[in-house]
Amino acid sequence: MLPVTEQENHKTAAIDQASTLEAVRLINDEDKTVALAIERVLPEIAAVIDRVVERLQDGGRLFYVGTGTSGRLGVLDASEIPPTFGVSYDLVQGIIAGGYHALYKATESSEDNREAGRDDLKTRGVTAKDVVIGIAASGRTPYTIGAVDFARELGCFTACITCVPDSAITHAVDIAIVPVVGPEALTGSTRMKAGTAQKLVLNTISTVTMIRLGYVKGNRLTNVKSSNIKLKERSLRILIAETGLDELAGRSLINEAGDDLRVALVMAKSGCHVDDARQALDGSGFVVEAAVRSLKRTTS
Repeated sequence: MLPVTEQENHKTAAIDQASTLEAVRLINDEDKTVALAIERVLPEIAAVIDRVVERLQDGGRLFYVGTGTSGRLGVLDASEIPPTFGVSYDLVQGIIAGGYHALYKATESSEDNREAGRDDLKTRGVTAKDVVIGIAASGRTPYTIGAVDFARELGCFTACITCVPDSAITHAVDIAIVPVVGPEALTGSTRMKAGTAQKLVLNTISTVTMIRLGYVKGNRLTNVKSSNIKLKERSLRILIAETGLDELAGRSLINEAGDDLRVALVMAKSGCHVDDARQALDGSGFVVEAAVRSLKRTTS
């Protein structure tokens, strides 16, 4: 029997004869099912997050591994974590079959090389402390299965995101996340619903992991990097909201902190000098609230 991701969708069987608006509605109706499919696997997503947090707190890293659309989504999610949460670019890494040029040029045949998945993890220096999440819509990609098999042999915590239940990759990992989105609007085109499901799951894993690690206060991105005009203004708004400073004082403080929101927040909340704020942040893994607590203990 064909995997569900490869089966034909009777609801869109005449999409080639539909008007533009009708075609758009058909695709939109299919997309509406994605969030419901993810809702059914929330316990598995939460369980994976808890294990990821444990590993990262113990000095591990998170690796996403995939091919084609799945690999591109992993690289995308990994690339957005450092500027959003102010963490090292090494903490969350995306690995795609065929290397980074596969991000803009399809190299789909590379997904058939099982050993390449192992080799790419070896190149990144993966250790038993790390987490490896394989992303494979069909759940049968040799490259990705080879990678998670190797990671599990090392002692890594392993998980997968796939849209096919009981597929090969689900048996190769510690926890499988399987949002079953059904047949695609275009038969086998997993860049559509399956890709959307994978993107949503990845967003949830990385975001809640960063929240649990302390890089968010309330729903504010207290560790965001002020790397452009928009983010500098956002950083100022967060500083004002968190500390009650007026705009003039906030701008002055964030300027003194070298446009580093984390440093400015620690200075404002503890009354310390800029150098002390940086030292406290470095000692706390750049968690603002932990840095503030450490400074208050040393001055009490």
